[in-house]
Amino acid sequence: MVSILVVDDDLDIQAMLCDVLIDEGYEVRLASNGREALNQIERERPDLIVLDLMMPVMDGRQFYQHFRTNHPTNAHSRIPVLLVSAGQGLRETAGELGADSYLPKPFDLDAFVLQIERLTR
Repeated sequence: MVSILVVDDDLDIQAMLCDVLIDEGYEVRLASNGREALNQIERERPDLIVLDLMMPVMDGRQFYQHFRTNHPTNAHSRIPVLLVSAGQGLRETAGELGADSYLPKPFDLDAFVLQIERLTR
């Protein structure tokens, strides 16, 4: 089963994405900030990370930079990252970080599911 780590500090968004992903047949784990996400990854490697950028403790940008620096990968072991954020300049941020894809909040759930399917193939 494909495992997805959802990293978002908004509990309503966590719950909604969790419900949608479970309905689509994915295993879902949750983290409320970048520090929790790093701890989750140390325990169990996900197949995909859905990452909000604006969070307390360790934001998405800090998490992503730490994650990529401390988890070097090759093409076969790379974990794709889907950025989701209501912030301005999401496209530019995704490009700067090297994220695999992005969706501006609020987003259509069908578009979200399509992105997930594309990134987990």
